[in-house]
Amino acid sequence: MKAMTAIPSIRGFTPALALGLGLFCAQTSQAGNSVQDLQWLSGCWQASGAVEAGSEEHWLAPAGGGMLGMGRTVRKGKMVAWEFMRIQENADTLVFTAMPSGKPEASFQLQTLEKQKVVFENPRPEFPQRVIYQFNADGSLLGRIEGMIKDQLKGIDFPMQKIACTK
Repeated sequence: MKAMTAIPSIRGFTPALALGLGLFCAQTSQAGNSVQDLQWLSGCWQASGAVEAGSEEHWLAPAGGGMLGMGRTVRKGKMVAWEFMRIQENADTLVFTAMPSGKPEASFQLQTLEKQKVVFENPRPEFPQRVIYQFNADGSLLGRIEGMIKDQLKGIDFPMQKIACTK
């Protein structure tokens, strides 16, 4: 009777270990990013600084794989800009889509997602190429758009404070 031989291993990995690692990696990569990771963005945010009352963003809580937002800017008692926004799960990533003041929509792909900061990017030639939201330790929110204008990096900050959603 011939002796049974062990299943060969490659550098210490047996086929069973390799299969286990493959299943683990597949499960973690499928988890991807979720709008639930952006729960900190939900709520009502009023622009702070030189902008008038009524300049604000409102974000619905994550649900159904997406978040919906809207914003407006008020100057001298008149709405001068408005925007509808959505963040959607798409496969294992997130996509931010903005529809500003009746202009064509623009979509930005997730670049980085940290605990309280998210960066979306679109390499198009028009400004902006990046949309950034950061929740700060003091409870404030910083919205930022940035990109290249005439070979110079430019950015516009939108500092905001959380407000009650009912008035």
